[in-house]
Amino acid sequence: MNFSNIGFTEILNLLLVFVLFFGARRIPEIGASIGKGIREFKNSLTAKDEEPPAVSPPAPGAPLGSSRTDGEPKRLAQ
Repeated sequence: MNFSNIGFTEILNLLLVFVLFFGARRIPEIGASIGKGIREFKNSLTAKDEEPPAVSPPAPGAPLGSSRTDGEPKRLAQ
């Protein structure tokens, strides 16, 4: 397919299909959500100066791999 020859009638036909499929009230919402998604994607690509979340070290005397803070050991499901 050669898409370099898209003319006015083809664009008009696509817009008519979108209006029939989604409805005239829904199209601005779709455009806004697409724009918001693109903006968030660009911000995530340019956010290089943010530091990753810090991980706190385990408490002294706590067994390795334990995420409980109440002093009880982890129990395996039986």
